[in-house]
Amino acid sequence: MISPTLAKLISKMPKSVVNFFSKKVMDYYINKYAHMEVNGFENIKDANKPILFIGNHLSNSDGLILNKILKDYDVTFVAGAKLSNDPITSMGINIVKTITIKPNTADKEALTKVINTLKSGNNVLIFPEGTRSRTGSMIEAKRGVVLIARLTKATIIPIGISGTEKLLPINKDGNMSGENFYHAKVKVNIGEAIGVPPKEKEEDKHQYEDRVLNHMMRSISALLPEEYRGVYK
Repeated sequence: MISPTLAKLISKMPKSVVNFFSKKVMDYYINKYAHMEVNGFENIKDANKPILFIGNHLSNSDGLILNKILKDYDVTFVAGAKLSNDPITSMGINIVKTITIKPNTADKEALTKVINTLKSGNNVLIFPEGTRSRTGSMIEAKRGVVLIARLTKATIIPIGISGTEKLLPINKDGNMSGENFYHAKVKVNIGEAIGVPPKEKEEDKHQYEDRVLNHMMRSISALLPEEYRGVYK
């Protein structure tokens, strides 16, 4: 992986130069190490815009992989704020359209940006789990994605991704600059569009949100090998 020192030097260059080098570097690593299989493009082809893509999250390479796969769909990614603070991961942020969100908080400003982006007719991709899974399988998702889906009425398309936990494994010490790429088979399954089920009379707000969230996350888990499904088996 590129050294943090070099990444810092690149980050001080003019934005156009930073973007150019960032794209070259990240394309090099993805093309060299990721051996990809992608299924389900037909599920996007005729989908009504805007599209809210939802996917599981295993690695900092997920956004890079999906940005490459979805390059023709002008997708804005929802990304954790700390990615911009690291010299290595910030290179990835430079080549991906992003809305930054503060993790583990009700970031109303970021949610408003996501909702407005979709209402403007633009596609968005979000990882509802809110963070990378440290277990290699799905973890409990956050409710924010339910609010986004309900308020925007966007077409929801689930994506299941596997193998990226081996492509760019999470550093156990939490140092993202210390993460390295390895050769790995990466499989991406794009599912059929799903709807938001209506609220039942006997349900309160939290019960309904939990049911919708479960419906959304299981649409992702159905696209994954069983060992990746975690809490959504």
